Amino acid sequence: MYAKTTTWVIFFFLVFSVSLSDPRTNQAKLSCGTLKPPPNTSFIPTFVKEMESLSQLVTTHQWGTHFVNSTPPMYGLAQCFQDLSHTDCLLCYAASRTKLPRCLPSLSATIFLDGCYLRYDNYSFYQQSTDPSRDAVNCSSSSKHGLENEDRMEFVRNVGFAIRNVTKAAVDNGGFGVAQVKGSVYALAQCWKTVGRDGCRACLEKGGEAVRGCAPKKEGRALNAGCYLRYSTEKFYNDEEQAEHMADHGHGLSVSRGIIIAVVLAAAAFIFLSLFAAYAGYAKLVQIKQERSGVGLASISINKYSSLKFKYETLEKATDYFNSSKKIGQGGGGSVFKGTLPNGKTVAVKRLIYNTRQWVDDFFNEVNLISGIEHKHLVKLLGCSIEGPESLLVYEYVPNKSLDHFLFDKNKVQILTWNERLNIIIGTAEGLAYLHEGSTIRIIHRDIKSGNVLLDENLSPKIADFGLARCFAADQSHLSTGIAGTLGYMAPEYLVQGQLTEKADVYSFGVLVLEIVSGKRNSTFRQDWDDSDSLLHKVSFELWT
Repeated sequence: MYAKTTTWVIFFFLVFSVSLSDPRTNQAKLSCGTLKPPPNTSFIPTFVKEMESLSQLVTTHQWGTHFVNSTPPMYGLAQCFQDLSHTDCLLCYAASRTKLPRCLPSLSATIFLDGCYLRYDNYSFYQQSTDPSRDAVNCSSSSKHGLENEDRMEFVRNVGFAIRNVTKAAVDNGGFGVAQVKGSVYALAQCWKTVGRDGCRACLEKGGEAVRGCAPKKEGRALNAGCYLRYSTEKFYNDEEQAEHMADHGHGLSVSRGIIIAVVLAAAAFIFLSLFAAYAGYAKLVQIKQERSGVGLASISINKYSSLKFKYETLEKATDYFNSSKKIGQGGGGSVFKGTLPNGKTVAVKRLIYNTRQWVDDFFNEVNLISGIEHKHLVKLLGCSIEGPESLLVYEYVPNKSLDHFLFDKNKVQILTWNERLNIIIGTAEGLAYLHEGSTIRIIHRDIKSGNVLLDENLSPKIADFGLARCFAADQSHLSTGIAGTLGYMAPEYLVQGQLTEKADVYSFGVLVLEIVSGKRNSTFRQDWDDSDSLLHKVSFELWT
C-alpha cells in the first residue's frame, strides 16, 4: 500500500509540473535547403539516426550536437532555451522533430520554435553565428493601438532598452538572458552553446538591430544562425524568479547542495505526513486535466454510444488485473492483454496510460472513427473505458497475433503457404478498400504494416490499430497534416509534402505485399541500413535489369 501510494504522489508532482508549464512549441520559422542528396544514397536512415542521437543528448543535457559520417555527411544541432523545464524541453524537441521531416529530402533544414531550435546540414555549421542567406526577422502583424505619437516613441525606446539589456545579459551569462522594461516590454535572448562569447555577441547585435525595426509592433523575433532574440508586450518566458536567477548566474542549476538536500528532506517529510492529502489532490488534478484536455467533453459525446462503455473494474478483473501472463502484445500506443468477460467472451484489452493531449486525441479518434464500422477484415472495436486511472480499448480477440510473427520471427512455428499469403494480401486489400471507399466517410489508416495486420484462427487478416487514422470529406483532394506512421512504409511524397491522400495507404500496402511475398522485412528504417539492404531497392533493381 505504501509503495503504491508513494507512486501516486510522485506521479502527482510530475503531472502538476507539466500542467503549469509551457513548452512554447509555436513555430517561428521553418526553412528547407534547395539541394537534394545524390540518388541511391541512404539519406532518410541517416536522418533518423541523427534525430535519435540528438534526442538522447537533449534528454540528458537539453542540447547537443551530433555528426553522422555518411554520404552525404550530416551535422545536427538541437538546443532548448534555458528557461524551459526538462519536461518542456523534451516536448519542444519532440514538436520540432515532428515538423522538420517536411523538408525531406533536402540536404539541410532549420526550425525555430519559441522554446527550442533544431538544424541539420551537410557541413559543420556549429560556430557560425550569422549567415546573410539564412538570418531572418519576424515581426507580429499587430501594433500597439491607440498610442499617441509621444507614447509610441517611448514604446520604441523601451524596445531598444530591452534589447540592449537582454543582449548584455546573455553575453555576460553564458548565452542566455531575459529582460523587462517598465513592465511593458519583455525580452529573451538565447545563443547556441557552440558559438562562444564573441559569436554570441555578434549574433545578438545583428539580431537586435534587425528586431528593433519591428517596433511599434507588439512582438518581434530575430532568427539567426547562432541565436534567437525576441521581445513582446506579453511576458512569455518562464517564471520570473527562475528566469532572473538564470540571467544572473548563466544557468538554471546554480543551487547549492545544501538547498537540494533540504528540499529533498522536506519533500520526503511531506510524503510521509501527507500521503492521503496528496492522493486526494492527485485525483482532483486528474479530473481537472481531463476537463482541460477535452476528456470530459469527449466522454459526454461517447455517452450516446452507451453500448460501448465498459466499467474499468470489469476489464481489470477480466485481465486478472493486467497480469503479465495475460499480455499478448506491445505497441507504441500501449500494451494489449487477453481478457475474459463475465459472460465468458474472450476479448483483447488495449491499455493506454497517456499524459499528453495528442494521446487523448488519438484515443478518441480511434473510438469515434471505427465504433460504427464493421468489416470482416477490420478488427472490431467492442467498447472502451474512460472512467479509471487509464483509458482502455476493448477489441475482438484475434488468436494468431500479428502477421510479422509469421513472416519475420526467428522462432516462428508456422511457415505460410503461397495460398495463405495470397489470401492475406487479398483480405488486407479488401479491408483497405472498405476504409477508402466502402463506408460513409473516407478513412486513411496511415500505419499499414505487418505489425498492424492480425490473423484469426483461419489466418484471415484483420487490419488493427486506428490511432493514427484520419478521415476527410469526399470533395477533399488531400489533408495537410503532421507526418505520422512508420518509416519504411511511408510514401516519399507524404514525407516530403505532408499532404495525406489514400495513396499513402496504397504505398504502405505495396511495401507490405513485397514483405509477404519475399518473407523479408523492408529495412529502410533501420539505423544500419544501406541502399543495397533495402527490399525496395532490390526489387527496383531487379525490375530495371
